[in-house]
Amino acid sequence: MIGTFSSIFELQKAFPDEQSCIDHLEKIRWNGNVVSPYDETSKVYKCAGNKYKCKNTGQYFNVKTDTIFGDTKIPLVKWFMALYIFSSHKKGISSHQLGRDISITQKSAWFMLHRLRFAFAHPAFREIMGNTIEIDETYIGGRDSNKHGKKLDMQKKGTGATNKTAVFGMLEREGNVQMQVVSRVDGVGLKPIIYEAVPVGTTIVTDGYGAYKDLNKHYKHEIVAHSNKEYVRGEFHTNNIEGAWSQLKRGIYGIYHSASPKHLQSYCNEFALRYNTRRDTTQNRFDLILSNMVGRLTYKKLIA
Repeated sequence: MIGTFSSIFELQKAFPDEQSCIDHLEKIRWNGNVVSPYDETSKVYKCAGNKYKCKNTGQYFNVKTDTIFGDTKIPLVKWFMALYIFSSHKKGISSHQLGRDISITQKSAWFMLHRLRFAFAHPAFREIMGNTIEIDETYIGGRDSNKHGKKLDMQKKGTGATNKTAVFGMLEREGNVQMQVVSRVDGVGLKPIIYEAVPVGTTIVTDGYGAYKDLNKHYKHEIVAHSNKEYVRGEFHTNNIEGAWSQLKRGIYGIYHSASPKHLQSYCNEFALRYNTRRDTTQNRFDLILSNMVGRLTYKKLIA
């Protein structure tokens, strides 16, 4: 049984070698009941070298098979260190810095960070939302003067956000935030997302943007008229979701400097999970991310 950890020093004591990391992953993934990734109904035989054999298919596997750690040559000790640093830094960490911190190449660190972001997309934070919900949209992108003309033509043009990528957000008071990259920022694009995640009758707070028109047919819709310089009306405001946008933008512009539209959703998942685990201990956040490690992200797919 590992000890608790809340610092890098304690993390190193908890996971001093590869076997301690493997044991921890096996506990999180299987908790004593090993399941074959090739046939969930199959009996499994334990073999030497932390390997297992699926009886029905005859194939061998280990705890890293079909996970974000699959086929990696980087030791799990370094993966655990990277996950700790990445998940505990409020603004994230660049691949250049991570590569220096754990002695790997910048290219490997970049791939590693994207694999970890893959695990940050945790289904626990895609649940139905309740209480009072703040809804807003924001736009991510560089200055037009820095972009090639052809790139400008390809990017979406939208009200108040020409040539930027739109991100839609829903934040539950005292709860979680959901951030989703969207191609449309009108009612047709945004309302279906709201209807799927927010129960009818919930109190929703938005600004006066026209895409939210007629939400009062299904919800208690409160509008804070920013265009009239109204930002708070009693308990109604969108300050929390705007704070979440601020954290996202500080991380992207301050640490990563930019995020392509292709990868932007991964960065949104990263910052949403940090916000949603803000009250968790370092160790609980660490283990929560590991609990979503199943699934592979290949380098070929990442750069396609």
